[in-house]
Amino acid sequence: MTQLPPSSRGLHPDAPPTALIVGDAPVRLWGLSSRQRIEKQLLRLQTAQQSPSATGSGAVVVMHAGWVYDEPLVAALMTAAVGTLLVDELSGKPVAAKVEAAQASAIASALESGSPAPADLDRRTPATLASHYNNKLRKRETPYLLALSAQTLPAIEKRMFSGSYKGVTDAITKYLWPLPARHVTKWCAIAGITPNQVTFVSLLMVIGAFHSFWTGQYTLGLIEAWIMTFLDTVDGKLARVTMNSSKFGDIFDHGIDLIHPPFWWWAWIAGLGAVALPLPYSALVLAIVVGGYVAQRLEEGLFMKAFGIEMHIWRPFDSFFRLITARRNPNLLLLTIAVIAGRPDLGMLAVAVWTVLCFFVHALQIVQAYAAKRRGSIESWLSR
Repeated sequence: MTQLPPSSRGLHPDAPPTALIVGDAPVRLWGLSSRQRIEKQLLRLQTAQQSPSATGSGAVVVMHAGWVYDEPLVAALMTAAVGTLLVDELSGKPVAAKVEAAQASAIASALESGSPAPADLDRRTPATLASHYNNKLRKRETPYLLALSAQTLPAIEKRMFSGSYKGVTDAITKYLWPLPARHVTKWCAIAGITPNQVTFVSLLMVIGAFHSFWTGQYTLGLIEAWIMTFLDTVDGKLARVTMNSSKFGDIFDHGIDLIHPPFWWWAWIAGLGAVALPLPYSALVLAIVVGGYVAQRLEEGLFMKAFGIEMHIWRPFDSFFRLITARRNPNLLLLTIAVIAGRPDLGMLAVAVWTVLCFFVHALQIVQAYAAKRRGSIESWLSR
């Protein structure tokens, strides 16, 4: 057992559990050892670590570092009842346990040596210990618990990357970006590139696309814009799989995402004059696409405030409509098709029409939710 920084001794029985990590794994995952990953998870949960020789009272969560734990699973261990044993669902092998401090040393030795755990512990699998619904990532799936080795590493990285993806998002992000983004994310992790560095490059692409659109260089601008949307996928996934997220990074990333689309649409309309395709009533079209973008964001905020959940995770239709609603990526797809056809002006008209239609769809969703709330509470279909 590797000694960890000691925590306070003599814990009160009602105090939060401390953690003890035993064992090891021979390979690194997304640039981190398994032990480093677990330590970052514990730090995010504000859980203290203790040395194997520590004594005292209270609960201790003992975890074997030869396994990869999904974050919801670690959180579930911390709140589980004392006397809980986490086992691998397929092999039945004990992996972690939450026990009284007096039992921690014996449990740690059993997990590290592979000896049988005490029979009086409540055996739980990931499927029975942790919730299957992840509200932050808007999806429902069983938390993973994976044995880490050189042979299992590729499959584990694939599973972890999939687990870092939001379940409800636009069609491009959901279906086109995952495979290339996984490889780029792994390269960034190995090279030591941080999520904020990726976000900074995406900001440069935002500025570059704005300039290209403004000057009528639509093909170059679309290349820059699609690179930005791709990097917008990579930075968030890199933060999750490397446990390297921060409050600043979250604000930096989401702030760019929230602010830049209206500027792109403004620049696109301005650039039509440079290619001799000026829009009639261009000010009206600009008001529709920019005002519609803001209005739809306000609709989403109203839904969240009124019903306590995001609009796009209420019903299956709402999740489906998020794939195509008038957000940045679906709008870029319309504009890309228009440029290929040689009519960037018609592309912006299509965006304006789609924005209006989506505004009314979201308005109808809000009306339907108010009607449904009279009959009971509103909850996500993914949490059922």
